Amino acid sequence: MKPLILISAATLLVFTSCTSTKIVSSWREPDKQVTVDKLNKVLVLALFKDETSRYKAEDQMVQYLDGKGVASYSYLKTSFNENNEEALRRKIKNDGFDGAVTMRLVDVDKEKTYTPGIGSSYPNYYRNFSGYYYRSWSYFSNPGYYSTTKTYTVETNVYSIKEDRIIWTGLTETTDPDGVDKMTAEITKVVFKKMIKEGFINK
Repeated sequence: MKPLILISAATLLVFTSCTSTKIVSSWREPDKQVTVDKLNKVLVLALFKDETSRYKAEDQMVQYLDGKGVASYSYLKTSFNENNEEALRRKIKNDGFDGAVTMRLVDVDKEKTYTPGIGSSYPNYYRNFSGYYYRSWSYFSNPGYYSTTKTYTVETNVYSIKEDRIIWTGLTETTDPDGVDKMTAEITKVVFKKMIKEGFINK
């Protein structure tokens, strides 16, 4: 099923800025290859606790599927019993889906670092008060500060609905993303390039 998430090569050219996302691990079904043009419909599901983030992530992925992506929040209505696994499997197959792409936030790692301010040993003019105060006070008046770096680990899976099994999975790490939209876009770009390189997606 594949090309999940994604985008034509032309769309990738839009992303010209440096990315803070990298793939840390991935797996694909051996010899499996997906041809984008042959896909019918792909269900897109983002598993984020915040509903707004979920909607944004799904919409972001859907727009890269060239009209073949369907957001889960608009497809799986609240009246549908999502806890009934067999009913869910039957519904997706009957509605003609080729595959599904899931994106799940696995972990958020916060690293706090301290940057010291300007410091010095006793100044040259320490002997008298006026020399000490007026010439060297700046050495001691610039405090250090703490900063926090956040790294988001996201799992992306691609499933074949017809074969009812996973065919690609990968873990990405994104450092200090500027919002869900940008993070999803970066993950999409990195994952797509990886799939192309592996020969998983046939353009």
